[in-house]
Amino acid sequence: MTAVLDEVDELLDDIGFEPDSSVLTYRQAQVLALRERDISQADIAAELGTSRANVSSIEASARENLEKARETVAFAEALRAPVRVRVPEGTDLYDVPNQVYEACDEAGVKVDYTAPDLMKAVSDAAGSAITGREVSTPLIVGVTSDGMVRVRHQE
Repeated sequence: MTAVLDEVDELLDDIGFEPDSSVLTYRQAQVLALRERDISQADIAAELGTSRANVSSIEASARENLEKARETVAFAEALRAPVRVRVPEGTDLYDVPNQVYEACDEAGVKVDYTAPDLMKAVSDAAGSAITGREVSTPLIVGVTSDGMVRVRHQE
């Protein structure tokens, strides 16, 4: 297992992981990299000289930090997006592409998605905010000036 830990440390070095500028600590990055290799928390704990519960806590904190970072990036992109379409609860997913296309036309922004691809992108990004074909939690669909679609749950 020490070889795997050395391999992970080398990987983190090769990809330029910098804990000082990351939302992850070095230990969190190590644990995530080891878990991505399907190594059990118990085996990681044994290698790191700690408990499985501590490895579990490190992994949970790392995943939470990554989700917060993703949300922060999505928020920053939404601020810059010239097109923002509010999609209310109860909207049929099949109606979303036309709403987005109309808003993009008004703003002079080109969106490179067919209607089915746009519905899939919105549905995938919205996750549990879509039930069947219905928007069950209000959404904001943003389109950046380069045509990238970003979806946020409206709180």
